[in-house]
Amino acid sequence: MDCDGVLTEGFICLLPDGTEFKAFNSQDGHGLKLARRAGLRTGVITGRRSTALEQRARETGIEFLCQAASDKVSYLAELLATHGLAGEAVAFIGDDLPDVPVMQRVGLAVAVANAVPEVKQAAHYVTERPGGRGAVREVIELILKAQNKWNAEFLFLA
Repeated sequence: MDCDGVLTEGFICLLPDGTEFKAFNSQDGHGLKLARRAGLRTGVITGRRSTALEQRARETGIEFLCQAASDKVSYLAELLATHGLAGEAVAFIGDDLPDVPVMQRVGLAVAVANAVPEVKQAAHYVTERPGGRGAVREVIELILKAQNKWNAEFLFLA
């Protein structure tokens, strides 16, 4: 997935000292933890670098993190080759134009509800929820339900 506009609402908040902070959705975070528990591997390919994203990745179990990606497709290709995966085995969630080339190379291309029109056009699925407000959780639920893993036994493990 992308970060700004997908895991966040897309606001980039810079303090006078240059520190950046981001606001993440708690339901998305819990969804990422459920995805990991279910055996899904998650990752972020983003054009910016952020220590806040690094911390969020650690907290939620995001396994793959590519920041300051000027070419998201190259990182995807490297990831697929390293792990012996086909693009069809990957889902990607995007919101803006730099995400389209990645979306064209995966099996499940998802646009968040507030994505630009070109991203929605490239998507197989458009979320009901906007980026930063539960869209990632919505996609995780969709995948886990399709895999018959979204059930009380799984969801409420202690």
